[in-house]
Amino acid sequence: MSPWFPSAFRALAALSALSAVDGYFYHIQAECRYSSEDLKDMEFIERRVFNKLEDMRYNSTLNKYIGYSENGVYNADIWNKDGTAERQHTNVDTYCKPNAELDFDSVLRRTVEPTVKVKTAKASSERHTTKLQCSAYDFYPEGIKLKWLRNGEEVTRDVTSTEELYDGDWYHQIHSYLEFTPQSGETIECQVEHSSLKQPKTYKWEPSVHEGKRNKVIIGTSGLVLGLVFSMAGLVYYKKKSTGRILVPSS
Repeated sequence: MSPWFPSAFRALAALSALSAVDGYFYHIQAECRYSSEDLKDMEFIERRVFNKLEDMRYNSTLNKYIGYSENGVYNADIWNKDGTAERQHTNVDTYCKPNAELDFDSVLRRTVEPTVKVKTAKASSERHTTKLQCSAYDFYPEGIKLKWLRNGEEVTRDVTSTEELYDGDWYHQIHSYLEFTPQSGETIECQVEHSSLKQPKTYKWEPSVHEGKRNKVIIGTSGLVLGLVFSMAGLVYYKKKSTGRILVPSS
């Protein structure tokens, strides 16, 4: 599975200044734009905003300033001629690309293996006696596949799944369900594919006792315990009654 990469990723740095005396707002915003890991399409953008209206912009692809107001056109013409535009272009290699590499190493190239649990859930179908739940927690990035295997063969019928759920802390979770009727000697597994795994990983369902048998064992055990309790109580009562009794021989 190829590593996850956003279709359009933007690194953003901003610097704002506000004149408290005259009430004017002047905002400078620098952006590094790229959409591929090789950074060949890296673009540096600098926006200059005056009172919420963009006044002037530098674009590294064009390697020049563009004015959007009378004042912006005036300054853009000067800065394109005095070498300011050329100096701005160096930000592609000195600022944007190094910071993009840091983003890749700390976030985009980072993977976290999911924690997977396979357990029995409450069956909701009248056609089957058993429902299994395969849950994958705390994985990053998104992009995971859960597959049910029965005796090594993929099962596609009576399978439902949730969407990948975002936990709000970079991690995700997903749940898949299989409803079936168990057969003696078979194996049921949940297979997980994710970018954090070198190859798909399988997790086997290993019930100690099937649900029906487990209930019978519980009922039988409870009956046995109650029987022992009543037997012990009867024995104690008999002992107490026998202690004060005097045997008189018959004539």
